Amino acid sequence: MNLGTASRHSLIEADLTDEIIGAAIDVHRALGPGLLESVYQDCLRRELGLRGIAFRSEVELPVQYKGVQLSCGYRIDLIVNERVLVELKSVEHLAPIHEAQLLTYMRLSKLRVGLLMNFQRAAAAERHPKTGALILSLLSFNTDAETSTLEQ
Repeated sequence: MNLGTASRHSLIEADLTDEIIGAAIDVHRALGPGLLESVYQDCLRRELGLRGIAFRSEVELPVQYKGVQLSCGYRIDLIVNERVLVELKSVEHLAPIHEAQLLTYMRLSKLRVGLLMNFQRAAAAERHPKTGALILSLLSFNTDAETSTLEQ
């Protein structure tokens, strides 16, 4: 799905997600593909900090099971302004499990907006049909590139 100007205005947290995506694009332009996820995460944290955007990193995500809170070792890559969950990847292709992970993290954290960013692919974005979660993939692109459909 192409996220044109008209549809962007009705998206939840559109301004904040635009800022996060802009920061990620700047990181990708500077570094290109081929690095570990941790490198992109460090650089994105730096870029968000330079832009004055509040975030938390490596946020522990406990699981509630039958009235008990379990620390299972899950960590959210970034929570930006306590409103947007950001999960980073550096893989050749996003798989359904990556989307499932994002949606599960959103459900467990009770955050309504999530970004799934893959620094190995082209700039593309799509909304999950049931939840509306934005799934973003970053590829090599020029500065005039428009957001297009997500690679399947």
